[in-house]
Amino acid sequence: MTEARTNRGHDHDHGDPHAPIVADGQPSYYEIMETAIRELLVERGHFTAAEIHRQIDLLDSRTPALGAAIVARAWTDPAFKVRLLADGRATVEDLGISFYDDTGLVVLENTPEVHHLIVCTLCSCYPRPVLGLPPEWYKLKPYRARAVAEPRSVLAEFGTVLPDEVEIQVHDSTSMARYLVLPRRPDGSDHLSEAELAALVTRDAMIGVRLVELPQGSRS
Repeated sequence: MTEARTNRGHDHDHGDPHAPIVADGQPSYYEIMETAIRELLVERGHFTAAEIHRQIDLLDSRTPALGAAIVARAWTDPAFKVRLLADGRATVEDLGISFYDDTGLVVLENTPEVHHLIVCTLCSCYPRPVLGLPPEWYKLKPYRARAVAEPRSVLAEFGTVLPDEVEIQVHDSTSMARYLVLPRRPDGSDHLSEAELAALVTRDAMIGVRLVELPQGSRS
């Protein structure tokens, strides 16, 4: 079995490695803190509620469909893929997708030998300009801890069972470096258009917890 390797920008206590990756339906620590800090900053005049709403509208305009289109382009345009892997942010910006912060974007290609998994052990750093808001489970401590400590088990819980010989590399996002997984193109998809390929790509595949698969009966 190939052991997982972690690329981490900071070290943290990973807590209980056996806690399940589930939400309990209650507001998370980060949701409570966000509300409290937002209300305090508005009260003190650092910005207005209208400015907050404009920023929320900008965030809401970003969805995993942007990332899926990027993946599909990379699958169908070898030159674009080379540029994307060399400089993710600049290549994405060339498509007209703006970044509203100073973060970089590193694109990691899954291969038959290596599978990439994204996590942020410190909080929930995430490639929001191309994927939108992170899913709740991405922000929970069980995922943040266990993705590093036992990534193969975490992947299995998402239904992703990889051969033992596949190396799993775990990448820990930081405040300045965000990651996007370029999943493997599914076998039998040569007949699909770029738009049809993009429709197959899920948010979870671009985080690395799932594979991209063809619907049954759609292979060429």
